Amino acid sequence: MNWIKDVGPGVLIAAAFIGPGTVTLCTIAGASYGYSLLWALLLSIIATIVLQEMALRIGLITNKGLAEVIRVSIKNKFINRLLILLILCSILIGNAAYEAGNITGASLGIIAIIGRETLNYIPLLIGFIAFIILYIGDYKVLERSLIFLVITMSVSFMITAIMTKPDLFSLLDGLFMPKINSESLLVVLGLIGTTVVPYNLFLHSSLVKEKWNDISKLKTARIESFISIIIGGIVSMAIIITAASVSNDNVKSVMDLAKGLEPLYGKFAIYFLGIGLFASGITSSITAPLAAAYVAKSCFGWSGSLKSLNFRIVWFFVLLIGVIVSLLKLNPIEVIKFAQFSNSLLLPIVAILLFWLINNKTIFKNSYSYKSQNILVIVIILITIILGAKGVISLI
Repeated sequence: MNWIKDVGPGVLIAAAFIGPGTVTLCTIAGASYGYSLLWALLLSIIATIVLQEMALRIGLITNKGLAEVIRVSIKNKFINRLLILLILCSILIGNAAYEAGNITGASLGIIAIIGRETLNYIPLLIGFIAFIILYIGDYKVLERSLIFLVITMSVSFMITAIMTKPDLFSLLDGLFMPKINSESLLVVLGLIGTTVVPYNLFLHSSLVKEKWNDISKLKTARIESFISIIIGGIVSMAIIITAASVSNDNVKSVMDLAKGLEPLYGKFAIYFLGIGLFASGITSSITAPLAAAYVAKSCFGWSGSLKSLNFRIVWFFVLLIGVIVSLLKLNPIEVIKFAQFSNSLLLPIVAILLFWLINNKTIFKNSYSYKSQNILVIVIILITIILGAKGVISLI
């Protein structure tokens, strides 16, 4: 049972990318296109596995966060400061914007379970739970809390999907036979963009050095990351499968999905869906502020632990913004648009930087660089550039 001790960083990454935004997008994809876009998730999962492995490798080998490695590796002052500024703006502002969606999503999960119609002060409860876990500042407490929530989320969504009794042949066809048209293109790009998340790359590199500071754990970290991301991908697919059973263009949110499931599968489906949404919301409510704090720490070169004042100020700011926007029921759509735009620009840049860092002989020995992986990374970089172009077009 020693393997249980090695579970942690990868699960936290799965917790981070399965948030209410992912749940909502997967719901729309399943309700509008059935199983036909499952291949896009499979592609996203492969890209996530490759990029997250590179990020964790950098964290373990250098014993530094990704932002710090970028900061000390780029010697040109102008480019260095420009990149650090882009990273800070994208992660801090982006995560503050997404945090409102995370807290609202967790609140909607509670509403689905208890049958209430309004948010009222539920966001305060979600914010308080996230605050306590983050304020304790103990990596093991944080890790165990999120592992429990991820297991709860995974079981809930998988049971809901199984209840719909999916057609296995149609499911496999959607998984391995890519289909795309002008109408589904934006949803495909969205599925990739909500799975291959820039801030997770920074979070992963920091988490692995938090848990281990020994390069001998590289194989363990890879296996743990691979399994965790696969589980996260299966959860996303389970949501698409569940939504496909409703097949209704009017389904635009998880609450619409819950209402559509009730006449088909009864109250139990709503309960499982509500529990899954609550767990996905609260895990992301914890990991988004945590990632922002780690990025700030790496960018500014702060020392100290999770309990340091600077670290706590950053995650508290992100958490507070999320709670306020949720309580006031403000529409953070313009801020989220900016966050999506900045992240769509950041993703290809970070992917290129990862490629450069991994192949930089002054940082890594040949034994930690893999030529066979480079081809796959180049393909992923091209995909992220397309996502970046989509972000520019959407802003224009």
